[in-house]
Amino acid sequence: MKRVSNHQTILPSNGSTNCLSERQWHYFLASSLITFALGLFILLLYKLIAFSCSRWSRRRKERNENTGQVEAVSFMTKLKWMAERWISGQTVTGRILVSLSCVLSIGSLIIYLIDASRFGKKVEQCKSWTESPAQQIDFVFNVFFTFYFIIRFTAANDKLIFWLEMHSIVDYFTILPAYMAIYLGRQWLGFRFLRALRLISFPDILQYLSLLRTSNKIRLAQLLSMFFGVWLAAAGFVHLVENSGDPFHDWKNSQYLSYWDCLYFLMVTMSTVGYGDIYCVTDIGRTFIVFFLLFALAIFASSVPEILDIVGKHPRYGGTYEKPAGVRHIVVTGHISYESVKNFLRDFLHEDRENKNVKCLFLDSKNPDLELEALFKRHFTQVCFFKGSPLNTNDLERVKLKLADAFLVVADPRASDPDAEDAANIMRVISAKNYHSDIRIIIQLMRFHNKAFLVNLPSWMAQDQIICLAEMKLGFMAQSCLAPGFSTLMANLFAMRSYKKSEKAAKWQDDYLRGAGMEMYSSYLSEALHGHTFPQAVEICFCKLKLLLIAISVYSEDGEDYQVVLNAGIDYIIDRDTKAFFICESEEEVKRAQNFCKHCHWYEKNIRKIVKCNCSKQDKSTIPVATCKQQDSPSTTPTSDKSADDVLPNPYCRRIQIDITNHSRSNSQSPTSPDAPEVFNSTLNTKSLSAIVPHVLAQKRQQQEERKMIKCVEHFDSTGLFHWCDERKFEEAVLSHRKNRDLLKKLNKHIVVCLFGDHKSPLIGLCNFVMPLRASSFKLDDVKTIVFVGNEEYLRKEWHSLENFPDVYVKPGSPLNRADLRTIKINQCHMCVILTASDCRSDDITLVDKEAILCSLNIKTMTFQNVADVWKCASPRRTLATLALLRDARSLTHRPTTGACIPMITELDNDINAQFLDQDDEDDPEMPLYMTQPFACGRAFAASVLDSLMSTMFFNPDAMHIIRSLITGGATNEFDHIMAEGVGVVKGDSSNDSILTRDRCRVAQLTLEDSYLERYSYSSYGTLFIKALRHYGILCLGLYRQIDPRPSAGSYNRCVVTNPPSDFALYPSDKVLYFQYPN
Repeated sequence: MKRVSNHQTILPSNGSTNCLSERQWHYFLASSLITFALGLFILLLYKLIAFSCSRWSRRRKERNENTGQVEAVSFMTKLKWMAERWISGQTVTGRILVSLSCVLSIGSLIIYLIDASRFGKKVEQCKSWTESPAQQIDFVFNVFFTFYFIIRFTAANDKLIFWLEMHSIVDYFTILPAYMAIYLGRQWLGFRFLRALRLISFPDILQYLSLLRTSNKIRLAQLLSMFFGVWLAAAGFVHLVENSGDPFHDWKNSQYLSYWDCLYFLMVTMSTVGYGDIYCVTDIGRTFIVFFLLFALAIFASSVPEILDIVGKHPRYGGTYEKPAGVRHIVVTGHISYESVKNFLRDFLHEDRENKNVKCLFLDSKNPDLELEALFKRHFTQVCFFKGSPLNTNDLERVKLKLADAFLVVADPRASDPDAEDAANIMRVISAKNYHSDIRIIIQLMRFHNKAFLVNLPSWMAQDQIICLAEMKLGFMAQSCLAPGFSTLMANLFAMRSYKKSEKAAKWQDDYLRGAGMEMYSSYLSEALHGHTFPQAVEICFCKLKLLLIAISVYSEDGEDYQVVLNAGIDYIIDRDTKAFFICESEEEVKRAQNFCKHCHWYEKNIRKIVKCNCSKQDKSTIPVATCKQQDSPSTTPTSDKSADDVLPNPYCRRIQIDITNHSRSNSQSPTSPDAPEVFNSTLNTKSLSAIVPHVLAQKRQQQEERKMIKCVEHFDSTGLFHWCDERKFEEAVLSHRKNRDLLKKLNKHIVVCLFGDHKSPLIGLCNFVMPLRASSFKLDDVKTIVFVGNEEYLRKEWHSLENFPDVYVKPGSPLNRADLRTIKINQCHMCVILTASDCRSDDITLVDKEAILCSLNIKTMTFQNVADVWKCASPRRTLATLALLRDARSLTHRPTTGACIPMITELDNDINAQFLDQDDEDDPEMPLYMTQPFACGRAFAASVLDSLMSTMFFNPDAMHIIRSLITGGATNEFDHIMAEGVGVVKGDSSNDSILTRDRCRVAQLTLEDSYLERYSYSSYGTLFIKALRHYGILCLGLYRQIDPRPSAGSYNRCVVTNPPSDFALYPSDKVLYFQYPN
């Protein structure tokens, strides 16, 4: 065949047909192969020479090190450093070059696809590059690729490896043919399809540019680039060989396949479908397909399912919250589990809450399990879940934290490391405050000492609230030592529950469940109550509105300091700014206090008709101080001092009471019935009130001044909230110490704490248990001795926080050892408390309370000396007669003969374990904790009942003031700040302010048959409530009644009856739970 000259090839005279009569593809291929082989040979030769000279170089380097000479940096090293900076993604130049390389590679691939479609069956084309704009553009691209190749080669640490890597091979077979095309005056598709392999490095380039950050996006980009890169490159090779034919068959076995046909063919081949409509006819093509399938099947079988999985796994709980107009929302994070969410939503979404336009957004880094997911689906209209971290600003933006009403952080009560759990939750709060400093925070903490980290935050505000589980739990149990059953009463008040009368329930269960359905609400009072004293408002609310008013909010004179006063005295007058706190069944009932009107509702018997009326404000504001009495009772003039004394509001001090009684005797009314709960006489008008109240206030101020002048022999801490003593060593607090021998003999009516823990157990903060029992509102003589029984090493760890509280002792030993229990006279204790500080983790959740349950049952089965032993005396009959006389005189202290009679409260970590505390009850294991007999009787307490405090704090922020006043012994924000400084409980200066701090309300309990309330023991609860409030300043909360009140039953089990109705019949054996003012 006649060779065509180069000149004729570049400028053909007879058209492209004559030009293509001789194929010149081998020139293109040879340029690439020769360049590759020549470069490889040079690099290998350089490696060999460098290896042979390495000994001399090593010796020179050692000589320079010995002489201290620094070897000069060579020109090539500097050039290499400059090249590294140019291709680095950390510099602007590097990012520009990397981005340009990526974009131009895709552009070169697009030009190839255009040429492959335009050439048709031909793979070569005789056309000058000056006449082809596409070839000119591709040539410019390859000039850049040449420059970029040189830079990469210069920056490479190992030139040989660089020469053999895939991207370098792509450059050999794509750059050099572009130059050969200009020289030969023709184009050959050749191996230009290899540019598709540059797509494989596309994800790396995007990472350099910080365009891909998440793992899912990076992995998806890698899979897609690998799949499409291999697919496009393989289709280009099939297109080349099928349209060219086999060289050893003289190119005669070729077939026309477009590039897009090749793409289709490879796709159905990789998927193992193979329709057979298109197939390879050349030997090279068939051989390639055989080997390609081995590799392609692996890619297709692994990449495609993973791609579909990632694409289909579009963040199910991703996205951004779209806040509807008029709908509030909160963000809940922390320990998001089925139990915690269920307990939270059960209270937050309770039907008694009228404010239902609040949506809960849960934010957690883990996907919810199936059980939790089903719970979200049941409440999908009010609950949303978002997967993310509160430490990530983007996730906080997704849940619209800046528009949220509050940010709630839930703790894991069963965390193995409570301090680590608190640290994680504190970091979540810091992240939220950093994102939005004004967001309201409600957080649960495990340990009391970790509160300091939050209180010391710069952005911490007064509206932010901390619920310390240890502080609350131990505080509840401490108050139960003062008033058994009080923990149950308070826990039920802060949980939303509905009461429905059941015919199947026993009498005591129905009474208890009615009280358990009570909640605490706050509201402003009607103008009809403005100008009344607090006791007067309590009577009106109780008799007329069927509401129990227990506290009011009080502002300081400057209007900045705010506090909640429980059972406020007569020197507190109701005004328009007074917010009241009620105990009732629903928020609907509280509206009566807002809508009450003297003219419209005073004689209304149906409390449901107490709705907002149209009376003018002037009429409401001038109502005289009138009271409720029996509606059908005629007014009569009292004929005795006793009747006047029964009717008039006696203040808390009996001395002041006499003055008021004498002043108002002529204006009083006598009740028509001794059991009828009546309030003040309607003839006692505002004028007479103005004459009485200043007189009472003056008397009370004089009393306070007298108290100031009394030399204080008691010591208090710096806040005046707690009794204080000098620091004692642990050894001095041990009961076996020589200083405590007399105390051990006199132990009686003390508090025993059975504590399980060892040196590895985390601290639970026993100071939170002791502080309510050492509140300064108690006289030092009334403070009960506390004895801790437990592991000595653990008690030593806790002693640092107890060393400044008086009358606190320890007995090293085991709470399961009956000898140790008898040593501390457990049968004579006022209350036995069982606490657990051990690790809560266990494979079987019912075993976490095994020690507490065993201790409780062990104490119940203990026996002690009883009256039958008297028969062993010389004169048993005389001894029995003496005991009977003493019993009648109420001077004989009752000592239990069995452990079942000992008052006891047990801490449980798992609610279901309450069934094991009583062997004779009929509690269903599936029954909620609050319905079990041990909890109803105040003998069991679990941290789970505190879950409702989160929603309570959100809807009623003032509730925390009441809780802290009652549960923690009156701890205030000032006390928190002092503890946050790390000073601890330090001695105060016994100033007048500290002494006056003692004048605060406290919880107490009285037995009707053994107290000054005995005369009301056979009347109704309404009568008891009114009389106790008037005469003694006692604000009754409920009863602690025997489950079987019959005298013959011999039952020691009692249940809590919260705020019973006025006509509720009393029994002499009933105990009254009440708020008592210190005076």
